[in-house]
Amino acid sequence: MTLSAGTDAVRQSLASFRQEREADWKAFEALLARVEKRAPRALSEDELLSLPLLYRSALSSLSVARATSLDSALIAYLEALCLRGHFYLYGARRSLRTRIGDFFLHDWPAAIRDLWREVWTSVGLTVIGAIAGYWLVASDKRWYDAIITPSLAGGRNPDSSAETLRSVLYGGGDHFLSGFAAYLFTHNTQVSILAFALGFAFAVPSVLIILMNGCMLGAIFQIYAAKGLGFELGGWLSIHGTTELFAIAIAGAAGMRIGTSIAFPGELTRMAAAARAGRVAATAMIGVTVMLLFAGLLEGIGRQTITSDIARYSIGGGMLALWLCYFYLFRMVRHGDR
Repeated sequence: MTLSAGTDAVRQSLASFRQEREADWKAFEALLARVEKRAPRALSEDELLSLPLLYRSALSSLSVARATSLDSALIAYLEALCLRGHFYLYGARRSLRTRIGDFFLHDWPAAIRDLWREVWTSVGLTVIGAIAGYWLVASDKRWYDAIITPSLAGGRNPDSSAETLRSVLYGGGDHFLSGFAAYLFTHNTQVSILAFALGFAFAVPSVLIILMNGCMLGAIFQIYAAKGLGFELGGWLSIHGTTELFAIAIAGAAGMRIGTSIAFPGELTRMAAAARAGRVAATAMIGVTVMLLFAGLLEGIGRQTITSDIARYSIGGGMLALWLCYFYLFRMVRHGDR
């Protein structure tokens, strides 16, 4: 009898609690639904003024519900309602234009600066891979076929004549040249995605991918340098290469950040460390997409029509200087931070 009487008292208390306050909850929920779907102008002046009052009433109800251990479903409902109210009343609501502006003026450069150790490690790995690839092919021509896939080689190998290799560099709108440029862009895009996506495995795949990409670059450079065309190949690659290779380095850096955070989470759990690293890495990877689009335009237009070595190096060097200044020298202010 005592247990039954206690249960009835709890039910009666819960029913009384709902009866007294549920009207305010429903009114608050209805107003939030209207402003979320449309805009604040959908509400009258009185309704706008009532929003903060209803929000405080919902918070008060949630506090009482938690303190008295009422129905868990009711507590969950009130928590969700209060969270929606908090985001609407106090959350930062920015337009799409403002969000895009903040990304390019603050978020993307800040993410790259945050990743500076990983970025320059990735650049260093590319250089090491290029030196290794150059040395291996120079010491034994058979390494070239082991490093360079047939689709990337395009029939060129250490035994190709200087005239054949030169025709690729100055072929203008040649069909083979255009096809090779498209393949090279696709290859580097895939490398960027893999270097990032596989970073979760303690960053080891990212490191290996960056090293291998540098090794391929060094192998190709060796066969041209051996025929006295190293300077010319550098110009041909630089128009888009400074942007594209920098983008690959950033993608590798993003993968390394996630992998090292999982391997060495510090005081955080591995999931929390990965989530924190993922926010920075994801921002950087959105920017990598933008860089690859720029590289594609430079590759598809500039490299096929500009045949002057000086002009090629000038464009490539200018793009590299632009990215370095944008990421590391210019410090933009987020909209609303002033």
